[in-house]
Amino acid sequence: MEQTFNDYFILLSALLLIIGVLTTKFSSRIGVPALILFILVGMITGSDGLGFIPFDNPQMTQLIGIFALIIILFEGGLQTKWTTVKPVTKPALSLATLGVILTAVIVAFAAKIILGVTWLEGFLFGAIVGSTDAAAVFAVLKGQNIRERLGATLEAESGSNDPMAMFLTISIIQLMVIDNPSYWLLIGSFFWQMGIGLIIGLLLGKLATLAINRINLDSSGLYPVFALAFALLIYSLTDLIGASGLLAVYVAALVIGNSDLTYRQSIFRFNEGFAWMAQILMFTILGLLVFPSQLMTIDVIVKGLLLSIILVLVARPVAVFLSTINMGYDFKEKVFLSWAGLRGAVPIVLATFPMLAGIENSQLFFNVVFFVVLISALVQGSTIAMFAEKLGLTGPKKVEPPHSLELVSIGKANAEIIEFEVNKESDITNKPLAVIDFPKDVLVNAIIRSGELITPYGETEIQVGDVLYILVSRKSKKRLKEMLNQD
Repeated sequence: MEQTFNDYFILLSALLLIIGVLTTKFSSRIGVPALILFILVGMITGSDGLGFIPFDNPQMTQLIGIFALIIILFEGGLQTKWTTVKPVTKPALSLATLGVILTAVIVAFAAKIILGVTWLEGFLFGAIVGSTDAAAVFAVLKGQNIRERLGATLEAESGSNDPMAMFLTISIIQLMVIDNPSYWLLIGSFFWQMGIGLIIGLLLGKLATLAINRINLDSSGLYPVFALAFALLIYSLTDLIGASGLLAVYVAALVIGNSDLTYRQSIFRFNEGFAWMAQILMFTILGLLVFPSQLMTIDVIVKGLLLSIILVLVARPVAVFLSTINMGYDFKEKVFLSWAGLRGAVPIVLATFPMLAGIENSQLFFNVVFFVVLISALVQGSTIAMFAEKLGLTGPKKVEPPHSLELVSIGKANAEIIEFEVNKESDITNKPLAVIDFPKDVLVNAIIRSGELITPYGETEIQVGDVLYILVSRKSKKRLKEMLNQD
């Protein structure tokens, strides 16, 4: 009997992963974010659907959700270029802090009236839906040709505002369940969580980079696992001392991803795939936890729609316009930032906190939050690209290179293959290879030009847009990168 259950469980897991992967392709064709389809898979197969997976465990959902968020934030931080994020650090942090508070306050007033709850419960609801979602934003923006500055702002905001929403949610729950709470202690807790989370992220990010580069493992496949282990370690150590583990993970990932890293592409590709798996698992589990018969009631639909309208058309725009005053964004850009404030897994995961704390209206909150997230992902997520185009905020179309070449670090030979795309400012542009003064232990292995592979010879002239794959010893890597004017 037990063996039969195990077989069915493994079979069902395989089917869910296959459906999840195929869903990503299907979602791009119909213009619906994949997370919506993942959630629908969970709802259909759950206890209140076909009944294939009986599930009603908020505590397990919360654990899986936080674990998945660690992986998603880590992967997002690894892929984020500091040169892109640095110019938008100030507005992103303003949106991640002041923006979340303003959104929570405005929604709180609406929740008090629409849901008929107490003021404190209204602020709790506002805090839960106050932040944008990293998983949703990263997934929806990937591959879109939205202006780089706007995309960087949204990604940096979504990667750093989860700690604020979590802090507000937990703090308000404490105010509701503790007889004589200390407001000064909560204020001190905020600065502790954010400040220490930032410091630990920076320090352990540098330590992780040093460890990855210095250690010589027997298998290249162990390096991605080693990097991911640091992400989990950073979260747990930071959270154990009462600081923001999610912030620490995102900051550490920024440090690691923007450092000179051995086995860089292996680490990136592994974490990209693992992050997709985490998204599939998380949104499916969230779908399993909700009961459609409770969600699709007139009461929840009406209240959810009203709160969604206020969140999208009032609270988020007010928060964006006030948080980005004198920060160089014009009216159209602020309108777009307002519309692109996607809600996703984080509000749903946060909605499990009141359930576990035994708050009176926790089930109502969960159902309405879930409905708000569905509306946000379905309406906003499916129209972001169109909205950017209508406002004239699109940049050059992002095209994936048609070639595929795995970049590796050759540990035994103490050498690496690196990639370099030639631009107009490059000193080697329009020069034959024979006259370029490369270091002695450097060899240009291949050139990709307009999607075609070119075998390099001495008389081969380097052109703008060429992608060079260069074999270099580690001791000459720094000199080569200086020569190529790489950051």
